[in-house]
Order: sequence, then structure tokens, then C-alpha cells
Amino acid sequence: MRVIAGIHKGRALKSAAGESTRPTSDKVKEAVFQVMGPYFSGGLALDLFAGSGSLGIEALSRDMSKVIFVDKHPKAVQIIKENLKSLQLEAQAEVYRNDAERALKAIAKRELQFDLVLLDPPYKSKDYMKLLDYLLDNKMLNKNAIVYCEHDKTNMLPDTYKSLKAIKQADYGGLVQVTIYQSDKREEA
Repeated sequence: MRVIAGIHKGRALKSAAGESTRPTSDKVKEAVFQVMGPYFSGGLALDLFAGSGSLGIEALSRDMSKVIFVDKHPKAVQIIKENLKSLQLEAQAEVYRNDAERALKAIAKRELQFDLVLLDPPYKSKDYMKLLDYLLDNKMLNKNAIVYCEHDKTNMLPDTYKSLKAIKQADYGGLVQVTIYQSDKREEA
């Protein structure tokens, strides 16, 4: 696993082995970042169910200003911190060991709004609509925010959902399906 593009292009990343994480392949990461934003002009991102932190680190490498990483598994949190340290990205990151729903509640209290949200939970274990509802209901998305959802292709997501419109839905082989939404309005705080 490596960083695909940006200032850390080609740098290797550690991954947390085991059944609790399923790293996004380099092929998928490269394809979806071409859609989400080949490069960013700053902004705040949330990498929920972060695993190794690969997606959030890719966003930082492509000039996202800051990423909040959340994972409930201690080994995953350790790997994220090691990856950030090896790339000297600690100052641009916050890393939390927490359940996704509890983390979203804590983040909502801070009244943060994101330009990019990365949702890559263990397949079949999370209700994407519940997560999207929480982001929308708590006004956690900036105008034109991107929400990346990696999911099992047996769990198809709708083309539109409230103020979110799919800008890409693609099958990447096996069970991997990706839906990328963009917010069509600012979720006012």
C-alpha cells in the first residue's frame, strides 16, 4: 500500500492486518481521487473507519489542510499514528480511537464542517443512510463537500440522497462498490 499522488507520492504505508480492517486498494484509491479531487486547495476532511489512514493520508498528500482520523480498533489507531509520523503529517491530523457514532456526536459538538468525508466501514456492518443523515442533520458538510462511500455492491446506495447527489458510482471488482456524493448546498451551521 502506498501514497498514489501529491507531495508524498510513492511513499509506502503500513496497514493493519486482520479482519477488522480492509485497506482500499491502490487501484481504487487512484481512480476515486481522480473524481473527488485530483488535488485539493486546503480544507478539512474526516476519515471515519480509517483503518490504516490510507485514504485520509492520500487527501493530505494532495493538499487537504487537515484530516480527523477515527477508528475503534487500537491496532488501527497505532498504525495511523505510525503512518502519519513516518510522513511527518502529525501536525495536520487528529487521531481518535472511538466508535463512529460516538465520534460523530463529539465532532458535531465542535461545530466542524467538512470538505471531504471518507466512509469505508466494514462491509454490511453500518447503515450508510444513518451516517449520511447524521452528517446532514448536524450540518457537518460545506458547500460542494465530497462524501466517499466504499461499500459492498450488494448494498447499493441511491443516486441522490437529500442534498447529496452521486457524482460517481462504480464497481471495482469483487465486492467493492464506490459511491461518491457531492453536497449541492452549504449545510448552514
